[in-house]
Amino acid sequence: MAVAEVTSPATRQARPAPPLNAADRDRLLHGEHHDPHSVLGAHQGPAGVVVRCLRPHALGVHVRVGPTSWVLHDEGGGLFTGTIAADSTLPHRLRVTYPQAVVEGDDPYRFPPTLGELDLHLFSEGRHEQLWTVLGAHVQEHQGVRGTRFAVWAPNARGVRVRGDFNHWDGTALPMRSLGGSGVWELFVPGIGAGALYKFEITGPDGTRVERADPMARHTQPPPATASVVSDSQYTWEDEHWMRTRADRPAHTAPMSVYEVHLASWRPGATYRELAEELTAYVTELGFTHVELMPVAEHPFGGSWGYQVTGFYAPTARLGTPDDFKYLVDALHRAGVGVLLDWVPGHFPRDEWALAQFDGRPLYEPQDPAQAAHPDWGTLVFDFGRREVRNFLVANAVYWCEEFHLDGLRVDAVASMLYLDYSRAEGTWTPNAHGGRENLDAVAFLQEMNATLYRRCPGIVTVAEESTAWDGVTRPTDQPAAGGLGGLGFGLKWNMGWSHDSLAYLARDPVHRKHHHHEITFSMAYAHSEHYVLPLSHDDVVHGKRSLVSKMPGDWWQQRATLRAYLAFMWAHPGKKLLFMGQEFAQGSEWSETDGPPWWALDEAHPAHEDHRGAQRLVTDLNRRYVAESALWEHDSDPAGFSWAEADAADDNVLAFLRHSPDGEPLLAVAHFAPVVRDAYRIGVPQVASGAWHEVLNTDETRYGGSGVRNETPLPQESRAHHGSPASLTLRLPPLAVLWLSPTSLAPAPPHRPSGPFGATGK
Repeated sequence: MAVAEVTSPATRQARPAPPLNAADRDRLLHGEHHDPHSVLGAHQGPAGVVVRCLRPHALGVHVRVGPTSWVLHDEGGGLFTGTIAADSTLPHRLRVTYPQAVVEGDDPYRFPPTLGELDLHLFSEGRHEQLWTVLGAHVQEHQGVRGTRFAVWAPNARGVRVRGDFNHWDGTALPMRSLGGSGVWELFVPGIGAGALYKFEITGPDGTRVERADPMARHTQPPPATASVVSDSQYTWEDEHWMRTRADRPAHTAPMSVYEVHLASWRPGATYRELAEELTAYVTELGFTHVELMPVAEHPFGGSWGYQVTGFYAPTARLGTPDDFKYLVDALHRAGVGVLLDWVPGHFPRDEWALAQFDGRPLYEPQDPAQAAHPDWGTLVFDFGRREVRNFLVANAVYWCEEFHLDGLRVDAVASMLYLDYSRAEGTWTPNAHGGRENLDAVAFLQEMNATLYRRCPGIVTVAEESTAWDGVTRPTDQPAAGGLGGLGFGLKWNMGWSHDSLAYLARDPVHRKHHHHEITFSMAYAHSEHYVLPLSHDDVVHGKRSLVSKMPGDWWQQRATLRAYLAFMWAHPGKKLLFMGQEFAQGSEWSETDGPPWWALDEAHPAHEDHRGAQRLVTDLNRRYVAESALWEHDSDPAGFSWAEADAADDNVLAFLRHSPDGEPLLAVAHFAPVVRDAYRIGVPQVASGAWHEVLNTDETRYGGSGVRNETPLPQESRAHHGSPASLTLRLPPLAVLWLSPTSLAPAPPHRPSGPFGATGK
């Protein structure tokens, strides 16, 4: 049927419209017009209202205003035009006839911009702290019409069009308008709602056309598909009490025992909502105060474990929707468990559909290819000196904490950002303005990120994975630090020196440890220089490094005993605690992101299940004792919270120290890293009012898999001075074990039947 036929008295033939000038027509049809709204839509002309629309592959187009519709003229190339007798201020709709369908809807080009000058100004200044509310795809009502606003930053583009499953992935009909010097392109498309797939088709400065996923997409297709998804959250939070009270105590003076999790492999195949039930129950049962999630931002390659991000604003769709991820966080909060997230602002992959050369030129990365390339990972680094890029990252940090109620971010690979010469050979990097190696732009970015998060999100904590001796990582940004730059403003820092040294010590045969005693004691020399986390993370159990228990020398019994002693030493040492999944039950194999932890080792049918359950019982008891004993965490960052009882017993493989709370009794930790029993071993202690000490934890207990060597308590305090202490205790030291002793007898740990995520038997 010819669409031009008059089908009713209310349908008329439009008069011809004045032709577009050749330049406008060419730019429009080739996706290079910076202001398509100036030529498309309805505009008052000398002889009536001129209507133009782009509808490739259409057989015909009607425009309707009120009860009357007009048939437009086919100008070729998908352009339909006409002059009609109507009020140009009235809304008009288009009815488009295709070979197999007729589609009617509001014309996108009759709507004014949806973004205000303030939003654009703040972004151009690099100060829009909720940038995700401006850029990206947003379902909204605009002038009484429901649809989706698309907005993207592409300052180098000649033109930008939206393509998706709603237009058969042909963006010709939906060119976006440039909003001036902001570099932002915008278009409101009526009738598009949540779930629609889309990308941006960008014509670069050289005329090359590329297709890009939305950098601000809040939802994506599950990899390997790469389209962005229009998202419209409907989630209602139920963690009001947690959010209201989490700021009551600063992180560095509170207990923090963190369970690090790779969500995709903790229980392979589980969704966010399934993990909300199983992970929450498991972590609560074991007594961890927090979980730390390895990156969940969308990433194309699962084997990167999330550390090569393409969708910085989108939780990975592998496990569900953004609202499903909120459900997981909500469930953990309602169980009293905090949630930290690994965040990766140091680099991004080169995938051609993502951020690299986003609008045809380097945009998120530095202009100089040599400076843009990350030498270690084959990725690109962000241009921290560009205001809009810094805004993209700072707002991203805020986004995760505000939109998903996260309790903090662990920032990955901070050292790679701080140093201009990081992994770069001499002559391949340019010193800063002062001739130094510090990346001043990255320093300013990290300071801004931290200051913004702590101001906007009370109760959160930021954690730096920083592997050097940079001064002032956890110092406030307004306090002086390295080179007069001021502190970086993090709340906590991973103590990677502690991990390296202590693991090196314990990997040695006990007979050789006396020659390396400093490796286990040196961390105390700087333990209070920053606010530290002691990490035994995924990095320690991958790439041929073996699992923690497998690093330990000796037979299976000695390996497990050493691991148990190491964990109790760690829990007593100043600093917050972090343990990677699987190590809590002495996983024997190295971690695999495809297989996850071997939960079957906890099954009663497994011949060594009690060996693994014993380690798990110990971790549970460590967590419960730790939270109950304020001496172990309240003064983590204060030298007054720690004192040596025995630091130099290298020949015996023994060290002992006291932890102190401001107004409570001390706790004594005695570590014995030799596979023998030492009887009548004297340790100096302070005088305590009770006159006796109690063994409150012993990693050699049989319920943990030990030999059962113990001290009968209470242990009388002897008036005999020893190593500068006014009193002393005579102890029996079990083999490869750590003892905790307190002047106060702590209540015994409640009975505990450890399990895996599949039920009480670990099935």
